[in-house]
Amino acid sequence: MRTPVTQRGITLVEAAIVVAVAAVTVTSAAPSFHRFIEKQRLDGAAAQLATDLRFARAEAIARNTALRFSVQATPWGGCHVIHSGAAQQCRCAASGPAVCDADAREIKTVQWPAREGIALHSNVTSMLFDPLHGTSTPAGTLRLVAASGRTVHHVVNVMGRVRACSPQEPAIAVPGYRAC
Repeated sequence: MRTPVTQRGITLVEAAIVVAVAAVTVTSAAPSFHRFIEKQRLDGAAAQLATDLRFARAEAIARNTALRFSVQATPWGGCHVIHSGAAQQCRCAASGPAVCDADAREIKTVQWPAREGIALHSNVTSMLFDPLHGTSTPAGTLRLVAASGRTVHHVVNVMGRVRACSPQEPAIAVPGYRAC
Protein backbone atom coordinates (compact mmCIF):
# COMPACT_ATOMS: atom_id res chain seq x y z
CA MET A 1 0.00 0.00 0.00
CA ARG A 2 1.23 3.45 -0.86
CA THR A 3 1.27 6.26 1.61
CA PRO A 4 0.01 9.56 0.23
CA VAL A 5 2.79 12.05 -0.51
CA THR A 6 2.17 15.55 0.74
CA GLN A 7 3.13 18.13 -1.76
CA ARG A 8 5.24 21.05 -0.60
CA GLY A 9 5.74 24.39 -2.32
CA ILE A 10 3.48 26.38 -4.56
CA THR A 11 1.93 25.72 -7.90
CA LEU A 12 2.57 27.73 -11.05
CA VAL A 13 -0.90 29.26 -10.83
CA GLU A 14 -0.32 30.44 -7.27
CA ALA A 15 3.04 31.97 -8.24
CA ALA A 16 1.45 33.79 -11.21
CA ILE A 17 -1.25 35.24 -8.94
CA VAL A 18 1.37 36.52 -6.47
CA VAL A 19 3.41 38.10 -9.29
CA ALA A 20 0.28 39.77 -10.74
CA VAL A 21 -0.73 41.21 -7.35
CA ALA A 22 2.83 42.47 -6.76
CA ALA A 23 2.93 44.10 -10.22
CA VAL A 24 -0.36 45.92 -9.61
CA THR A 25 0.86 47.13 -6.21
CA VAL A 26 4.20 48.39 -7.58
CA THR A 27 2.67 50.21 -10.55
CA SER A 28 0.12 51.95 -8.34
CA ALA A 29 2.85 53.04 -5.88
CA ALA A 30 5.37 54.25 -8.50
CA PRO A 31 3.87 57.76 -9.05
CA SER A 32 3.73 58.40 -5.31
CA PHE A 33 7.30 57.21 -4.93
CA HIS A 34 8.43 59.51 -7.78
CA ARG A 35 6.73 62.50 -6.07
CA PHE A 36 8.39 61.52 -2.77
CA ILE A 37 11.86 61.38 -4.38
CA GLU A 38 11.29 64.73 -6.11
CA LYS A 39 10.18 66.34 -2.83
CA GLN A 40 13.28 65.02 -1.07
CA ARG A 41 15.52 66.46 -3.80
CA LEU A 42 13.68 69.78 -3.67
CA ASP A 43 13.94 69.89 0.15
CA GLY A 44 17.66 69.15 -0.03
CA ALA A 45 18.25 71.83 -2.66
CA ALA A 46 16.20 74.34 -0.66
CA ALA A 47 18.19 73.62 2.49
CA GLN A 48 21.47 74.02 0.61
CA LEU A 49 20.38 77.31 -0.97
CA ALA A 50 19.19 78.76 2.36
CA THR A 51 22.44 77.67 4.02
CA ASP A 52 24.54 79.25 1.26
CA LEU A 53 22.63 82.55 1.49
CA ARG A 54 23.17 82.64 5.26
CA PHE A 55 26.81 81.66 4.77
CA ALA A 56 27.37 84.56 2.32
CA ARG A 57 25.96 87.03 4.84
CA ALA A 58 27.95 85.60 7.77
CA GLU A 59 31.14 85.37 5.74
CA ALA A 60 30.85 89.02 4.65
CA ILE A 61 30.62 90.03 8.31
CA ALA A 62 33.42 87.69 9.41
CA ARG A 63 35.80 88.81 6.64
CA ASN A 64 34.78 92.45 6.99
CA THR A 65 34.45 92.69 3.23
CA ALA A 66 31.46 92.96 0.92
CA LEU A 67 30.54 89.66 -0.71
CA ARG A 68 28.19 88.87 -3.57
CA PHE A 69 25.76 86.04 -4.11
CA SER A 70 25.44 85.79 -7.90
CA VAL A 71 23.00 83.54 -9.79
CA GLN A 72 23.59 82.57 -13.41
CA ALA A 73 21.67 80.54 -15.96
CA THR A 74 23.80 78.50 -18.35
CA PRO A 75 23.11 76.11 -21.25
CA TRP A 76 23.86 73.12 -18.98
CA GLY A 77 21.72 74.35 -16.08
CA GLY A 78 22.79 77.09 -13.70
CA CYS A 79 24.85 77.95 -10.67
CA HIS A 80 25.30 80.34 -7.82
CA VAL A 81 28.60 81.83 -6.76
CA ILE A 82 29.62 83.52 -3.53
CA HIS A 83 32.45 85.90 -4.39
CA SER A 84 34.13 89.21 -3.79
CA GLY A 85 34.36 91.93 -6.42
CA ALA A 86 31.82 93.36 -8.83
CA ALA A 87 28.64 91.61 -9.92
CA GLN A 88 29.81 90.39 -13.32
CA GLN A 89 33.37 89.48 -12.35
CA CYS A 90 32.70 85.78 -11.65
CA ARG A 91 31.16 83.37 -14.14
CA CYS A 92 30.13 79.76 -13.80
CA ALA A 93 32.16 77.05 -15.48
CA ALA A 94 30.62 73.81 -16.77
CA SER A 95 32.62 71.91 -14.16
CA GLY A 96 34.62 73.06 -11.21
CA PRO A 97 34.84 76.46 -9.53
CA ALA A 98 33.75 79.76 -11.05
CA VAL A 99 36.11 81.80 -13.21
CA CYS A 100 36.74 85.26 -11.77
CA ASP A 101 38.33 88.34 -13.36
CA ALA A 102 40.63 91.01 -11.92
CA ASP A 103 40.66 91.12 -8.13
CA ALA A 104 37.45 89.14 -7.59
CA ARG A 105 37.78 85.90 -5.60
CA GLU A 106 35.45 82.92 -5.69
CA ILE A 107 34.55 81.62 -2.23
CA LYS A 108 31.96 78.98 -3.09
CA THR A 109 30.32 77.72 -6.27
CA VAL A 110 27.30 75.42 -6.45
CA GLN A 111 26.15 74.02 -9.78
CA TRP A 112 22.55 73.18 -10.64
CA PRO A 113 22.81 70.77 -13.61
CA ALA A 114 19.61 70.53 -15.67
CA ARG A 115 19.79 66.72 -15.63
CA GLU A 116 19.07 66.68 -11.88
CA GLY A 117 15.59 68.12 -12.42
CA ILE A 118 15.90 71.17 -10.12
CA ALA A 119 16.32 74.63 -11.67
CA LEU A 120 17.35 77.81 -9.87
CA HIS A 121 15.71 81.08 -10.97
CA SER A 122 16.10 84.53 -9.48
CA ASN A 123 14.64 87.99 -9.95
CA VAL A 124 18.11 89.46 -9.31
CA THR A 125 21.42 88.38 -10.81
CA SER A 126 23.53 89.42 -7.83
CA MET A 127 23.01 90.42 -4.20
CA LEU A 128 25.65 92.31 -2.25
CA PHE A 129 26.02 91.52 1.47
CA ASP A 130 27.34 94.48 3.45
CA PRO A 131 29.99 93.57 6.06
CA LEU A 132 29.09 96.31 8.50
CA HIS A 133 25.34 95.74 8.82
CA GLY A 134 24.84 92.35 7.16
CA THR A 135 22.26 93.88 4.84
CA SER A 136 21.50 92.73 1.31
CA THR A 137 21.29 95.00 -1.71
CA PRO A 138 19.01 94.46 -3.51
CA ALA A 139 16.50 92.22 -1.77
CA GLY A 140 15.52 89.30 -3.98
CA THR A 141 13.56 86.11 -4.46
CA LEU A 142 15.25 82.90 -5.57
CA ARG A 143 13.03 80.09 -6.82
CA LEU A 144 13.86 76.40 -6.93
CA VAL A 145 11.63 74.69 -9.49
CA ALA A 146 11.36 70.90 -9.86
CA ALA A 147 10.60 69.20 -13.17
CA SER A 148 6.94 68.79 -12.12
CA GLY A 149 6.65 72.53 -11.47
CA ARG A 150 6.66 72.28 -7.68
CA THR A 151 8.36 75.41 -6.35
CA VAL A 152 10.15 76.63 -3.22
CA HIS A 153 10.89 80.36 -2.89
CA HIS A 154 13.69 81.86 -0.82
CA VAL A 155 12.96 85.49 -0.08
CA VAL A 156 15.99 87.53 1.01
CA ASN A 157 14.93 90.80 2.64
CA VAL A 158 16.95 94.00 2.84
CA MET A 159 18.24 92.93 6.29
CA GLY A 160 19.85 89.90 4.63
CA ARG A 161 17.54 87.39 6.26
CA VAL A 162 16.19 84.39 4.36
CA ARG A 163 12.60 83.09 4.48
CA ALA A 164 11.49 79.94 2.66
CA CYS A 165 7.94 79.50 1.38
CA SER A 166 5.97 77.75 -1.36
CA PRO A 167 3.12 79.09 -3.49
CA GLN A 168 -0.12 77.50 -2.36
CA GLU A 169 -1.43 76.74 -5.83
CA PRO A 170 -2.17 72.97 -5.68
CA ALA A 171 -0.12 72.09 -8.76
CA ILE A 172 3.12 73.69 -7.52
CA ALA A 173 2.79 73.73 -3.72
CA VAL A 174 5.37 71.82 -1.70
CA PRO A 175 4.08 70.41 1.60
CA GLY A 176 5.91 71.55 4.70
CA TYR A 177 6.51 75.18 3.63
CA ARG A 178 4.53 78.23 4.66
CA ALA A 179 2.43 79.97 2.03
CA CYS A 180 3.97 82.69 -0.12
